[in-house]
Amino acid sequence: MNSLRRSILFLPLWYVATARASAASDQVGALLDAFHRAASNASFDEYFGMFAPDGVFIGTDASERWTVEQFKAYTKPYFDKGHGWTYVAVERHINVADDGRHASFDELLDNASLGRCRGTGVVRRIGGAWKIEQYHLTIPVPNALADEVVKRIRAGK
Repeated sequence: MNSLRRSILFLPLWYVATARASAASDQVGALLDAFHRAASNASFDEYFGMFAPDGVFIGTDASERWTVEQFKAYTKPYFDKGHGWTYVAVERHINVADDGRHASFDELLDNASLGRCRGTGVVRRIGGAWKIEQYHLTIPVPNALADEVVKRIRAGK
């Protein structure tokens, strides 16, 4: 088969795969937007409804690795008082796996208290809906400050 014919036959498959990945990427982006909005509004059920049953939230402190149930217990008193947290996405990258059932993401976020943060994670399609399998919130440390930050962390232990 000549290369032109092979390209013409391959094009529809490539287009369909690209369209599916694009649609999935849009759905994951919408999930993350809703996740941040629910946190900002202290909407407990909505927020935790976006996690996979075996989901994990990893916070900025090295001790903060929570299962969904542990994170619910931590956040409930805050959300019950209407205190959530607001992170606004300023840049986001989503990579959908070839199986169309998993995706990874990284996003830069702005927060009034912490400034620029980064969220990374993995989502999984469960029963036709995207769910957060892991969300990891970090505070990026500029390289110029890394040595000083490491010294201060070590001194604190």
